[in-house]
Amino acid sequence: MAAIRIAPSRAQQAVGLLRAINSGSSACPCHSNPQHHHNTHQTRNPFAGHKRSLATPVDPSQQKEYAFEMAASSIRFGPGCTKEVGMDMTNLGAKKVIVVTDETVQKLDAMKQTIEGLETEGIAYEIFSKVRVEPKDYSIKEAIAFAKPYMPDAFLAVGGGSVIDTAKLMNLYTSFPEADFLDFVNAPLGKGMPITAKLKPLIAIPTTAGTGSETTGTAIFDLVDKKAKTGIAHRNLKPTLGICDPYNTRTMPSAVHASSGLDVLCHSLESWTAIPYHERVPRPTNPINRPAYQGANPISDIFSLQALRSTVKYLPRAVADPDDFEAQSEMLLAATLAGVGFGNAGVHLCHGMSYPISSQNPGYRHAGYQVGYPVIPHGVSVAVTAPAVFKFTGASNPERHLAAAEVFGVDISQVKRESAGEVLSEALAEFLVKLGDQPRGLKALGFEKGHIATLVEGTMPQARVLMLAPNLDTGGGEVEREQLTGLFEEAMEY
Repeated sequence: MAAIRIAPSRAQQAVGLLRAINSGSSACPCHSNPQHHHNTHQTRNPFAGHKRSLATPVDPSQQKEYAFEMAASSIRFGPGCTKEVGMDMTNLGAKKVIVVTDETVQKLDAMKQTIEGLETEGIAYEIFSKVRVEPKDYSIKEAIAFAKPYMPDAFLAVGGGSVIDTAKLMNLYTSFPEADFLDFVNAPLGKGMPITAKLKPLIAIPTTAGTGSETTGTAIFDLVDKKAKTGIAHRNLKPTLGICDPYNTRTMPSAVHASSGLDVLCHSLESWTAIPYHERVPRPTNPINRPAYQGANPISDIFSLQALRSTVKYLPRAVADPDDFEAQSEMLLAATLAGVGFGNAGVHLCHGMSYPISSQNPGYRHAGYQVGYPVIPHGVSVAVTAPAVFKFTGASNPERHLAAAEVFGVDISQVKRESAGEVLSEALAEFLVKLGDQPRGLKALGFEKGHIATLVEGTMPQARVLMLAPNLDTGGGEVEREQLTGLFEEAMEY
């Protein structure tokens, strides 16, 4: 007589599922095959190798992430598309706009095109042109104080990352006029509160090819009394639209091309090598608390790797020849691609270490920057530690570090996995040297070994990015300090 198959009860199904989880096995032909591409990372299955009694309580603070989100601004790319911005504002229903820029960009054609577009559409506007390159908290507060009484319908940023970041924060604090300045600032320097409502429309028109700020929900500034850079990061902070017009980057001096491009280089490398999203803890209890910087994920990987390829190919050309329009255009596109990549995956050590480097500047003035005060451009501050950083992180994921080295032209066919970090470090150093006029380590910026302890203390609070750093002990204790100290020592010269 044929056996009768009885469907298992719900209780039996649940017990069976728990047993499968505890065993780390799966009946799925893909996920049960350790050689399948989904399982090439040994921790891709979050349950593998973790057996526990069914009665053991789960610690929510140690639960790893299981999902990632994709968020980016709408992007328009094309030579001459700046002229459409007045119509964009009309389409958004804006009748009263604050235009945010700096004193240099205010004189350029990008601003002329912007103002003509607004006036053609009959849109009222006020211009705030006192944005500081590498913003300080007091320059941000001055901008906010300008915006609050005007009560605009929308914001329009024309400039580099400093301008776009300042406009984001003007938008935030006019939308939350009663908020304390530190309410939204990244913890532990601020309270790290989520932005719980949509802000006013913001259109960003970048005039540099570097920060990718036109795509991201991140704004960075210097918190002066803490001697460290920090910022605010949330998806609701991202611009409504980024207008990427290659004509607007033609006025960049060679030094600005170089430092902006180095920011793209590190954005792409750091997001490509960040810890995988499913290794991040804690898992958010509410989606609104899921950070913008989530760790490397399958979507960010595509943008980050392509941005790296374009930067390695086109940045040397863009720096060498200001009239190479193809190279300038490709670098603007690379900056935007990298913005989408790191805006969702995040950056790690180069950026975390760069914030105290720029805020604790011992007096360095970068050639080609016409500002009346000492400045370490952001791209320079991130790139100066890159050879040391990727030598340190190589062991975390040799395959990714070797893939990056291959982009620089390295033949990796005979390279051992344990040499991945060193090989990428050497390729980076060679690229920076050939680019020209780059400080070859912290010593060239005026830092000495006596500065390292303060630089470490300025890096420690950068938890938002450090938690994504491979190989770093992020417990906030002496092990982390020792690792950061070693990195700064290694970065003194290359």
